[in-house]
Amino acid sequence: MKKVICSACIALLGWFLTAPVFGQGQGVSLNKIIAKVDNYYVLRSDLEEAYQSYVGQNQTPPQKCQLLESLVVNKMMLAKAEIDSVVVDEKIVDSELDQRMQYMVQQFGSDKNIIEAYGKSLEMLKSELRQQVKDQKVVQKMQQKITTDVKVTPRDVRKFYDAIPRDSLPYMPADVEVGQIVRFAKPTKEQKDVLRQKLLDIKKRVQAGEDFGKLAKETSEDVGSAQNGGDLGFAKRGAMVAPFEGAALKLKPNEMSDVVESDFGLHLIQLLETRGAEYHARHILLRPDYNRLDMTGPTRFLDSLRTLVAADSIKFDKAAHDVSEDKATADAGGLIRDPQSGSSRLAMDGTMEYAMFQMLDTMQVGKISVPLPYRTEDGKSAVRLLYFKSKVAPHTADFKIDFEKLQTIVLSNKKNRAIDEWFRKSVADVYITVDPEFQSCRIFGTTQNSAASVNGSGNE
Repeated sequence: MKKVICSACIALLGWFLTAPVFGQGQGVSLNKIIAKVDNYYVLRSDLEEAYQSYVGQNQTPPQKCQLLESLVVNKMMLAKAEIDSVVVDEKIVDSELDQRMQYMVQQFGSDKNIIEAYGKSLEMLKSELRQQVKDQKVVQKMQQKITTDVKVTPRDVRKFYDAIPRDSLPYMPADVEVGQIVRFAKPTKEQKDVLRQKLLDIKKRVQAGEDFGKLAKETSEDVGSAQNGGDLGFAKRGAMVAPFEGAALKLKPNEMSDVVESDFGLHLIQLLETRGAEYHARHILLRPDYNRLDMTGPTRFLDSLRTLVAADSIKFDKAAHDVSEDKATADAGGLIRDPQSGSSRLAMDGTMEYAMFQMLDTMQVGKISVPLPYRTEDGKSAVRLLYFKSKVAPHTADFKIDFEKLQTIVLSNKKNRAIDEWFRKSVADVYITVDPEFQSCRIFGTTQNSAASVNGSGNE
């Protein structure tokens, strides 16, 4: 079988685009440069982190030579992006960085726990992570550029399927279609009043002469912007949620708003300047304690709605479209889709959310669950109904039943080949060296060519 040089590249890219790695507590040996692509380096720690990302997800890691090859391809994409002037919008980087920092706070429980875990200030961690995020976005954009014309037809899928010997067809796990209707728990008036008073007290302190940026660093719960004194940078009209933007645009430069409530919490906003259709603001955000929200209201609402759906007074998909507060699924009638493939069929195995797996395991197809406590990915407390729409039992791969999954495999293979071809055409544009320790890997199937040498030496 012909070797595809980027066979691990797409899978590794998923790790590369999501892993918030800061080199926590690593020794000097892990900082050894094991490959160079122009001015971009691959460290031994990069290779170990890529390997451990598979282990941590209970997946069988590729050979380290394959992982190194993929890391070099990623660095080559960065080098070629620089040559080809491929750039990403800094606002996209900032937005992604804010999400990463918020995710870390949710995982560690507090800013203090993050600082203790990494032994670095949040400012330093954010600075390190920002370059990673920017590089990741550039690699993603380069990959999209390389594979933008890759398409898969039903004929391609049929050809792939027919080429598999019948006794070698994979055994597919059970998969299901599931819908949901989500309602968020709301903070009580008392909780909001406490936060509102805190923000009003902060506003008085600023009016008395204290620095808004310093107070934002100390008090704001928007981790991403707090480290920059609450600064959100320039935003185009329509980019922010309506309550925030409406309040900000009513202000004069350096003026502060009253307390503003949005889906994210309560804000104190200060407008810094306007520039055409853009405005520059900073804010202090306080959020309610999501662990102490009252679940009674959304639970009763969904319980009543469940009775109506069960009596066929309203269809589940219509109810989801009309009242579900999960925007990602509401427009699709509540149907949950696989974030990677976009398919509505979810594998009912260890990759499924555990609480959902447990509930579906006790339900019959066509039934609706009771209201269930639910924690969203961004840490919000909610309640949801699950609708068990359909199930396909474990089976040998079938062209009709598994078409979407087969299509995803074929598309991935074609993208791998496109990146393979791109590399072969582009390798002469960059200079590659790989440490002699990895000489046996025969990176890219060769030990050297006119521009790419794999017999270089690494640096400490």
